[in-house]
Amino acid sequence: MSEQIIMNLISLVLGIMLFFSFILAPMIFKVLSPENAGIFVRAIFPYYYLVNLLILGVISIFYIFYKTFTLDFYLILTTALLFLFNLIFLMPKINQYKDQKNERAFKISHFISVIINFSQLIALGIILI
Repeated sequence: MSEQIIMNLISLVLGIMLFFSFILAPMIFKVLSPENAGIFVRAIFPYYYLVNLLILGVISIFYIFYKTFTLDFYLILTTALLFLFNLIFLMPKINQYKDQKNERAFKISHFISVIINFSQLIALGIILI
């Protein structure tokens, strides 16, 4: 039973990530003006990181409770820590660089966040296979 709960929660995180990455974020920049899109993205992405971090935290608790320290556990843990890194470090830096109009630093840090997000998608996909 708990294995099915874990798989459902992983699927939920993967679904949230796919929705945000391939539907919501592009739609925001298509529908809203660049200024309003930036404001909206800054408001919503902390929740994106936090919700996924919390769900992965719950999943990690299941693994720890059942003392199941498999590759899946470490992929979940790494994915969760990357959400934490994005939330408390990288996202504030991206916003800072954008505010300072430091285009080079903004593009590099944003690219890093995209690579992290893509890596997280792959890690969760590996678990579900």
